[in-house]
Amino acid sequence: MDMALHLKEEKFLIVAIVVAVIAYLLEHSLMQAGRATALVAAAALIVTIVLASMRVAHHAELLAVKVGDPYGTMILTLSAVAVEVIILGIMISGEESSPTLVRDTIYSALMLDINGVLGLAALLGGLKHGEQPYNDNSGKTYGVMILTAMGISMIVPEFVPHDKWHYYSGFTIIAMIALYGLFLRMQVGQHSYFFSYSYPRSERQKEHPEEHDEEGSVSTSIAIILIGVVIIGALAEFMSGFMSEGLRDSGAPIAVTAIVVAAISAAPEILTALRAALRNRMQATVNIAMGASLSTVILTVPVMEGIALYTGQPFIMAMSPVQTVMVSITLIAAAINLNDGETNAIEGMTHFILFATFIMLSSIGL
Repeated sequence: MDMALHLKEEKFLIVAIVVAVIAYLLEHSLMQAGRATALVAAAALIVTIVLASMRVAHHAELLAVKVGDPYGTMILTLSAVAVEVIILGIMISGEESSPTLVRDTIYSALMLDINGVLGLAALLGGLKHGEQPYNDNSGKTYGVMILTAMGISMIVPEFVPHDKWHYYSGFTIIAMIALYGLFLRMQVGQHSYFFSYSYPRSERQKEHPEEHDEEGSVSTSIAIILIGVVIIGALAEFMSGFMSEGLRDSGAPIAVTAIVVAAISAAPEILTALRAALRNRMQATVNIAMGASLSTVILTVPVMEGIALYTGQPFIMAMSPVQTVMVSITLIAAAINLNDGETNAIEGMTHFILFATFIMLSSIGL
């Protein structure tokens, strides 16, 4: 009976396995059926990946409830970054992969996490609850870490001579690991209080009552997260092939693929962050949105740079002028908005308008 119940709860992962098998069996025939069919297949795989990612995020949330902040939101953001790195690693291995895919994906993820997720959450939460408190130390710490990581890995490379790229690439790997190592020590060690907020007792009792009653051990959640990541990797490989075939000679902006990858990994975070904001728990939203942005930069960059050094083929990591301007405006706005320990609907709206601007610029190929 328990096994049947667990299988029912994990129906999305079971569906993902079935879809992966179908994609494996029909890949060749679907590729030959034309670009429209390939795009439909890619769309179906994207939906399946998102559903599987939601189960991964669900079990990350269960772990988050058990261990509390900041460990919980750290688990959630790391699981999302793992999905993103796997998808990126598979897509850049394709013969027709864009040399700017890694850069554009990290840029898209930052726009989506800070302006999309945090912006929409602060907007909706502000309309419902007014000013929403959180620990301002977390916003400041995340902001300066993101600014430093983005500057080192995606602005400075513009000035690095091409024949010296491998030296700077190696330095970037060491710098990102050092930054994240210290940050991780702060987040789970002596400065863990930077990333938590003491809500009133009545509010703590209301927090996620349904999750506290849910059955399932820590080992079970960890196992399902690992299985889910493997399934997502298999689906991503097929999705990459179908998307490349479907978009071939279509004239679609190159950024489309990057936005899709960023959106896939962020989909579970969006739901979690919005639920937290609507429950007046802005600290979790800030940890998720800003933590995901930082993790995307500081963890994705060394992995991808390592791949570049191994293959001898560098990626284009330096952001375009438009991307640099958008990132600068975003981080300045975040530094101002996350400086006082409270968010409101106006602050949320400013970030959401920046997200709409990002979508508009991407749609016209900028």
